[in-house]
Amino acid sequence: MGNHVHLLASSPEAGAISHAMRKLHQCYVHAFNRRHRRTGTLWEGRFKSCMVATDRYLLTVCRYIELNPVRAPMVATPEEHRWSSVHAHLNLLSDPIHTPHPLYLALDRDDTNRAKAYREWLYEAIDDVELPTIREHLKQERVLGDRRFQAMVEKALNRSVCVRPQGRPAATWGI
Repeated sequence: MGNHVHLLASSPEAGAISHAMRKLHQCYVHAFNRRHRRTGTLWEGRFKSCMVATDRYLLTVCRYIELNPVRAPMVATPEEHRWSSVHAHLNLLSDPIHTPHPLYLALDRDDTNRAKAYREWLYEAIDDVELPTIREHLKQERVLGDRRFQAMVEKALNRSVCVRPQGRPAATWGI
């Protein structure tokens, strides 16, 4: 994208994604500042993250990311965007830094059939409910998944993980 990047990353190790993002940020800013003979911060703030339940949510977020340049509108089709995992998912080219997720691999054993199934699913697009849901969860950095998954994460973290309505809660005055 022109002013941001979307990554869908997973790790079996707790904290590994945050650690990797911190290192990536530090290395990139250092190299950018050196190349442009400048100092100081480069980003407006910390990266945004959203925990995503596996099952249908993970592939839905993958589709959201791969269709983002089309919605922008930067390109007419996802395949036209140079910096996308869609090329690997559609079996158009091999990408050494892309590791297919087990849920993607489960679409079919055969690479060609898997790419065909993913293409059909990708071009179904995201429905009018899923698009704002993904955006709100990312904006508020909340857990995207079914109620059971959210409850499990909420209990583990001992904090609210559900999307909240914008603004302050309405005042309740006792009389």
